[in-house]
Amino acid sequence: MIQFILNTKMKNKIDVGIIGYGVVGKRRAISINKSRYLNLVAISDINSDNKPNDTSIAFFKSYKDLIKKTKINAIFICLPTKDAAIATKLAIKSGLNIFCEKPPATSYKALLEIKKILPRGNKLVLIYGFNHRYHDSVIEAKKLIKSNKYGKIINFRGVYGKSTIVGFDGGWRSSKSQSGGGILIDQGIHILDLILNFSSDFNKIYSFTSNNFWKYDVEDNAYILMKNKKNQVAIVHSSATEWRHKFRLEIGLEKALIELKGILSSTKSYGEEELTITPKNDYSKTGSLNSTTKKYLEDNSWDLEVRKFEDTILGNKKVLEGSIDQALSVMKIIDKVYK
Repeated sequence: MIQFILNTKMKNKIDVGIIGYGVVGKRRAISINKSRYLNLVAISDINSDNKPNDTSIAFFKSYKDLIKKTKINAIFICLPTKDAAIATKLAIKSGLNIFCEKPPATSYKALLEIKKILPRGNKLVLIYGFNHRYHDSVIEAKKLIKSNKYGKIINFRGVYGKSTIVGFDGGWRSSKSQSGGGILIDQGIHILDLILNFSSDFNKIYSFTSNNFWKYDVEDNAYILMKNKKNQVAIVHSSATEWRHKFRLEIGLEKALIELKGILSSTKSYGEEELTITPKNDYSKTGSLNSTTKKYLEDNSWDLEVRKFEDTILGNKKVLEGSIDQALSVMKIIDKVYK
């Protein structure tokens, strides 16, 4: 597990607000309330039923009122994609540190507009919530790859799928104007970000998308083939017709195959989280049968990501995970697929 050393000389807590208090906003609140350095003082949501029970926390139906009428240092934005980008711009102009859930914007161009108004240096922190980077299996896989124990990366093969597009949130994910796209920008964005986390930008991208089943104006399947300047090749399938929820990312190395299977989530529908290492054998006809599997029983990603946010603010550090440039890299791929 990642550990962060925080600036203990900080006398005052960081007062924060949450914009959008649905399932994800409430999950972020749990992590915020565990912190010694973050103080949740305000929440906004268009649904009055989401008003928190704690009367010491100010509640607003409009996030603009929350930003305007409260003295906060940081904001967590948990809104539909289109609204999230608008709220991010307002928060930047208001001088707030920002944690914004993915997707970062409806398009690469829309995200680039956000970067243009972002102050240079470490004047404020902007982190995008790609929490899969903080899963224990992913952290361990990255350590193995960086150690060069199994040589360089040859290729990636990834599948991330679920059984529907329309979720618990009123269906905005099936509206291109609200979300920017379908299953790829909603869920597949995670597996693309993980591949970029392990490698580098891909300059050759080929793809197909389809909406043959759900027939919304967004895709329910995306099939992507990519290659970068290191000659690493990635194959990705992002699907809303998987029927049985699935997460699997295979990383082929010169001396081993690393497989990430299952991802811990609140629904437990993606199965157990596992990391399997299969070392390369001596080219026998049967292939290597000597695999080692490690299972992970806790999802620490939400807490770790919030700790990283507060550590970056308190230490006046550069954003290393979930940065605007990393978000732009993954959105550039998605834009190319959609075009």
